[in-house]
Amino acid sequence: MVRLAILGVGRVGGEVAYLAAALRIADELVLYDSAGSLLSAQVLDLRHTGLDPEISTDPADLRKADICVFAAGTPRTPSVKTRADLFSANLPAAQECAGLLSAFNGTLITVTNPMDVFNYYLHKTAGIPRDHCIGFGGQLDSARFALALRERGITGFPYVLGEHGEHQVPVFSNLSKPVPDPIRDEILAALRTASMEVIRGKGGTVFGPALHITDLIRMIVEDRRALVSCSSVLEGEYGFSGCSLGVPARVGRNGIESIDEWQLDRWEKEKMAEAGRFVSDLCRKAGV
Repeated sequence: MVRLAILGVGRVGGEVAYLAAALRIADELVLYDSAGSLLSAQVLDLRHTGLDPEISTDPADLRKADICVFAAGTPRTPSVKTRADLFSANLPAAQECAGLLSAFNGTLITVTNPMDVFNYYLHKTAGIPRDHCIGFGGQLDSARFALALRERGITGFPYVLGEHGEHQVPVFSNLSKPVPDPIRDEILAALRTASMEVIRGKGGTVFGPALHITDLIRMIVEDRRALVSCSSVLEGEYGFSGCSLGVPARVGRNGIESIDEWQLDRWEKEKMAEAGRFVSDLCRKAGV
């Protein structure tokens, strides 16, 4: 039996709860939100589907879950320039999450932005082992990268590493043909603003995040050990420690089973170094 907890059941968290139930990935859902009326509405809406997972709203059950998705807090809006700008607004939600997940023995998936910082913050403050802390964002960034490459007739395996934000690092060196720096810079600039058109049009991104998070949950449940880009707490990998950063990792029953260290080219190394410095500075700002 799989018990899935979702801390924060707004647009993305609520959609993940629905998909996990509809796709029979979770047998039991533990849902929590500081907005009681929203929580009650989401629970009732799920029950109206006719699906039959057990649903608990007892916060004490969060720490008993096999997998917990942290998706609480303030989402990005058109007035929020970068995900990192949400740090102060969402730190209280991360602090509450750390308290609710004391003695948690499962795998955490961090979604709340700035995700890389909060993934590391929860590893340190809630005492969750680093291999059980997975930051979500790289799959979505990689899907957007794949779309940008298709539009330019470039093939290969699209992965985006680094920060889930302004300092993301699309990997060009494993594509089918060389991509010159000006085109790389053009694609990177487009990726940095890829979500904003959706946010302006409908208030926030939902389908992409929810589908990829659900797929990440399935990788854990089914012990797929699939290679995906996700934020991982680093202890020397790629030359960084004391932060969480997007890297290629194999995800399975035990969370992050292993991290692949790729040989990046000059452009990618420079961008990765910038990402590491930026996220490390934010982690220090968080006091961890």
